[in-house]
Amino acid sequence: MLKGDKVGLRARHEEDIPVLRAELYDDVVNSSRAESGPWRPITPGAKDPRLVVDDKEQGHVPFSVVELDRGTLVGTATLWGIDQHNRSAHIGLGLLPSCRGKGYGSDVVAVLCHYGFVVRGLHRLQIETLADNAAMLRAAERNGFVREGVLRSSAWVMGEFLDEVLLGLLGRDWKPDSKN
Repeated sequence: MLKGDKVGLRARHEEDIPVLRAELYDDVVNSSRAESGPWRPITPGAKDPRLVVDDKEQGHVPFSVVELDRGTLVGTATLWGIDQHNRSAHIGLGLLPSCRGKGYGSDVVAVLCHYGFVVRGLHRLQIETLADNAAMLRAAERNGFVREGVLRSSAWVMGEFLDEVLLGLLGRDWKPDSKN
C-alpha cells in the first residue's frame, strides 16, 4: 500500500466495487461531471470497466483509496494514459460524497505524485478538471501543479458546455512530502 498522511492507495478489492458503483457512478450528476462520456446505467453484476481492474492493462493503474486510521474505503484514484516513451501520465480521483471536504483529495494527489515520479519514474503528470471543480484545483495546486491552460467549452455536462482547466507538474518541480 502507498501511504500519505491521511489515506492509503491499495489494490481494488471485490467488495469495493458495489460501494464505488453506488456512491460514485450511479449518481448521474457526479458521474457526468467525472467521466468523458455520457452517463449510462450499468446492469448490476456487470463487469463495469471503470471499476473492474484489468491487470494486463499497463497504461491504466486504478487504486482504491482508504482512510489510514480505520481502513475505510473513501474513494478511487487512477494514474491513466501512461505514456512510457514520453514518461507522462494523467491523474484522477473520486471521493465518496461523505468523504469530501476532509483534506483527502490533496493527500491522494500527493500519493499519486509519489507513485508517478518515484515508483514509475515519470517526468510529467497532468490533470484535467472542470473549471468549477474548486476542490480538485486546490488539491492540484497544493501539490505544485501549475495551470497551463483552459480548454474553453470542451466538456458537455448535463446539458451545457463547461470549460476544463489543464494543470501540469514536472518531476523536477515536485516537492515531495517527507513522509512519501
